[in-house]
Amino acid sequence: MSDPPTFEVPAPALAAARRAAGRPLCPECFGRLFGRLGHGLTNPERAARLRQLLGGDPGSPGATCSVCAGLFDRLDSWVERSTRAAEGLEWHRFTCGSRWEPELLAGEEALWTEVGTEWGESARLAFNRELGKRVEARTGAEGGTERPDLVFLADLAVGRVGVTVMPIYFRGRYRKLDRTLPQTRWPCRRCEGRGCTACGGTGKTYPESVEEIVAAPFLRTSGGTGSRFHGMGREDIDARMLGRGRPFVLEILRPRQRTLDLAAIGDELATAAAGRVEVVGLQATDAPEVVRVKEANPDKSYRVGVIGDAAVAKVNEALDLALARAIAQRTPTRVAHRRADRVRTRRIVAAHVVEASEGRFTLDLRTEAGTYVKEWVEGDGGRTEPSLAGLLGVPLKVDFLDVMEIHDSEAT
Repeated sequence: MSDPPTFEVPAPALAAARRAAGRPLCPECFGRLFGRLGHGLTNPERAARLRQLLGGDPGSPGATCSVCAGLFDRLDSWVERSTRAAEGLEWHRFTCGSRWEPELLAGEEALWTEVGTEWGESARLAFNRELGKRVEARTGAEGGTERPDLVFLADLAVGRVGVTVMPIYFRGRYRKLDRTLPQTRWPCRRCEGRGCTACGGTGKTYPESVEEIVAAPFLRTSGGTGSRFHGMGREDIDARMLGRGRPFVLEILRPRQRTLDLAAIGDELATAAAGRVEVVGLQATDAPEVVRVKEANPDKSYRVGVIGDAAVAKVNEALDLALARAIAQRTPTRVAHRRADRVRTRRIVAAHVVEASEGRFTLDLRTEAGTYVKEWVEGDGGRTEPSLAGLLGVPLKVDFLDVMEIHDSEAT
């Protein structure tokens, strides 16, 4: 046997090692009492050096370890359980965790106090690290905590390894051409998604959504169990989303395959969703992109058709007044059931008449994020002040609404 590595052992640590030397401790747990000494060494290497300094046998005392009860001697069985738990899954990065019986951890802390060590390393941390090293060696996957594909949790009390499959994320922009599609799945309000006579047993208010159309090929090819759709805002169901499209992130839950052919998925969507939804710029991304998309507040451009008896000159005058004043919008009546009832201040950034005929006209608008355009046109019973209807002094009704552009950093 080669000589154990040397490292500086302060006198108090050596005294603590002497107090621990007579206890039934495996090399891993003996060395872990001084885990913050001897940087870069394994715990058995620390144990061997300390026992050498004490003049004792550098090996295990032989009896069952009083701290881990032989757990560290059975690490290979936990590696086997971990790899079995991940069968059938594609994964390249992972991290390990463990659930311990409280009595074992309490016993370890009591030992630290009794021997007087200030350099101990937790058994849980050591087990997670050593399990990770062995899984890494067995599979070739990369261990660590940065963006893992899988999280292994070894439940030591029941002898089982659970695995959490982390989501995969894809970003893109969608154009919605169908005025009957909501952005996301809309559960039936009566049954809350369980299925009833009102929704024909589907659990949904609308048969399909942009989310379901876009997610379908991702779920099929990845084997995922579900999806979450994160859009940079949302348009009304009866509004089209045109221009360069609305940025979104699609989150696929518990995928079995993580490497997907995005070009093929894009081609499939182009065929399956033709005339309803168009998706461009598909690429893989990560969880932080969800935050960026959800927190963005870009201006938006709209084209809105308005029914109302107003001369073009009067409309232009009203638009000039609207551009000069902030809008106070109380939560619209149509969304009051799902939004906090409060007043929001917004501005119309730009506005002009595109065309006009008897009893109707069309406007192009650019507004701040969060502006309720229909309510700004119609007034919503006085909940939006000033409104275009109020400035003109005539009743107005929105005939159609299209989102022409989202002015985020990719499309200014």
